[in-house]
Amino acid sequence: MNSIADSFRFLLSDITGVDDCALPMVPDGVPETLRSEVADAIAALIAYQGPSYAELYVHRLRRFARRRDVDAVLLGLIAREMTRRMCYDDPIRIAQHHLATMHGGEAATSRHRFRLEELFGALPGKFGRPLLMGCEHVGWTHLPISMRFNACSGPGRLRLRLEASLRRWRLFSARYASERAWVERWLHMIDRSLTKQPAAALAITGTAAMVQGSGDVYRRGLTDWHALIDSIVKPALDGALPLADLSGVVTEIVALSRAGAPSQVATAIARIREGANLGA
Repeated sequence: MNSIADSFRFLLSDITGVDDCALPMVPDGVPETLRSEVADAIAALIAYQGPSYAELYVHRLRRFARRRDVDAVLLGLIAREMTRRMCYDDPIRIAQHHLATMHGGEAATSRHRFRLEELFGALPGKFGRPLLMGCEHVGWTHLPISMRFNACSGPGRLRLRLEASLRRWRLFSARYASERAWVERWLHMIDRSLTKQPAAALAITGTAAMVQGSGDVYRRGLTDWHALIDSIVKPALDGALPLADLSGVVTEIVALSRAGAPSQVATAIARIREGANLGA
């Protein structure tokens, strides 16, 4: 994924639905204790989107595997959280999961709640963007939608296959564009912390745990994450916000967010910023 030819092949594979990229390998520099875990992650990403997508994961991970200031603990956390975020929850993924479970002889039924913007955001941009704009115009983007995924009946399995077939268009969706931008910004913050405040790198890597699930849980965690990065982490790494213990502050905000306390997140961020500026 580091040449124009590779990028073109990556795009072409999604247009045609044929991914002829060679199966990616665990990158050099990954410690022996992590190689099996990274190999499993690559296999999961191939199942999720294909070999080219897994190669993107390898490319990203290689950036940190080569660094002397990244130990096995930090690299393992980056690898795990990046796998989870690159396999983000959308209706396509849930359909894929139910089909895989069915093939394993364990057909199941489940119900998931999404916001309308998530459903339209999973469609190819050509179709999804006009629908998203229409929803924004009438104020329906936050409208909750409950979807049933049923692998226990013929019609249910047919619908699952139709939903899973959208995988080939996933990388052209608005949701993918936002997820890709999020992962790149998260990795950038880890990279900057290693240079500016190495002691905080592990905690900043762990902020990925704030963003998970779907529906209101996902949107709330994403909002909290951006607030933490924009108001605390970035200013601290830029030297504009003097914090003696950035790692401790980040850990506190992550805990509040994961407890589902958005108002407390905002209050804590305001308190921390005020205290840091008063003490400067």
